[in-house]
Amino acid sequence: MKELVRERLASMGDLEQRKLLKGIVSELFLNLVEHQETMLDQLERRVFDELEDSGDGHDVYVTACARADVDPIHDYLYPMMPGDEQEQTYDLTAIVSALQRREPVKLLKVFMACDYLRLKELYASGRTFRGELVTTSGRSAITARLEPCGDYIAEIEKLYRVFLRNGLTWKTVFHPYANKFANVVLVGCDRVPEANEEILELTIDCEEYEPYKQLDVVPLWNIERIVIKNSGFPVPARDHVHYEHVLSLRKLGEENGYLVDADEGDVRYVKRSADELTIVTPREKSGLWEVLKLAKPKPQRIGDMAFDMYSNRRTNDFIGRYARRQPHVVRAKGELIRIARSFVDAVAIELIDTSIEERQAAASQTYGMNPFIDDQVRTVTDKKVMRLTFRQSQPSDQARLMQPEISPFIRYDLMSFVVSEIQMYFPEYECEGVWS
Repeated sequence: MKELVRERLASMGDLEQRKLLKGIVSELFLNLVEHQETMLDQLERRVFDELEDSGDGHDVYVTACARADVDPIHDYLYPMMPGDEQEQTYDLTAIVSALQRREPVKLLKVFMACDYLRLKELYASGRTFRGELVTTSGRSAITARLEPCGDYIAEIEKLYRVFLRNGLTWKTVFHPYANKFANVVLVGCDRVPEANEEILELTIDCEEYEPYKQLDVVPLWNIERIVIKNSGFPVPARDHVHYEHVLSLRKLGEENGYLVDADEGDVRYVKRSADELTIVTPREKSGLWEVLKLAKPKPQRIGDMAFDMYSNRRTNDFIGRYARRQPHVVRAKGELIRIARSFVDAVAIELIDTSIEERQAAASQTYGMNPFIDDQVRTVTDKKVMRLTFRQSQPSDQARLMQPEISPFIRYDLMSFVVSEIQMYFPEYECEGVWS
């Protein structure tokens, strides 16, 4: 509007009339325009505040690093499993017992820095590899195979259960490194060691997979386990049956997300305010509560991670907030594209096509990142396949500077993350992703 007024004034040839009109417009009309713009800004802020997403503070950030580089005083990154920062040890007694019974036994975990399809091919082949076990009594040739390690998926499943007990909507955790750990399983040894021997060294040759094998890699995320004591005495709740236990968050950081990790019978529901966490529980006495702190990332000036950091953080736009408040899903291709674009780290790929097909024997290029969520109404054989076709997005130069490109060995995991989130919106289909 101001530009229009400026153009009209500039087009007037009579300077006296221009001066007079400029004074009138400046004193009355422009003040009215500025007041209208201010009121519109306030209305827009009110609309956004009403659609505030309560899940924004519970985003999960993940990465990985070498065991020697784990920082015990890091501001917001912690090992997924406590104890991973310690050197791996071998239980020789269990190894000897399993060998005597001719049973396979787990030796150690390794990180395979290859894409999903190559890793899937390795597991499906059932191949065995040669290695060497060095003990205080000498060297022995061994035979071992690689199997998927489900330890970190189990940790994500525990987090899913905690989300449910806290009454929060689950959002798929994008942890591409969690699925790339493999267990080295001993299946044969030329000589059964004695129980009193000590293992000095263990090596395994993965042949063509050897360049991808990395030892002593630790997956990290922004979740810290802490114990908090009640602030004051429990207060009876409105129903006069339960009690409210208040946990102060001032010293822990009000900007972080917090989840109460307790048995289902101990928590009726959880309320979060700006600086407090209120637990409604049957417990009558004060006590200690185990809480998961989802730390908000902070800029780091010292030390960079060897692996890229990823998260399940959503883009902060009005359409996304509004859609998440609606009880029904719009079953349209546009809605699928919106869901695929709703995550910050998903800008590296683009959904270009969808199709509903009968189940085929063709191998999928994606895997489910929520295997612990069961559909107890429908069976897999009854579902048709929703095939989602993706391609690498072509961002502008400015967007490329703001968002780094996805690592090559992570691209199938990123596609699996988007497909897994779409699967939660469309449970009547079996969602699969493919590259164009």
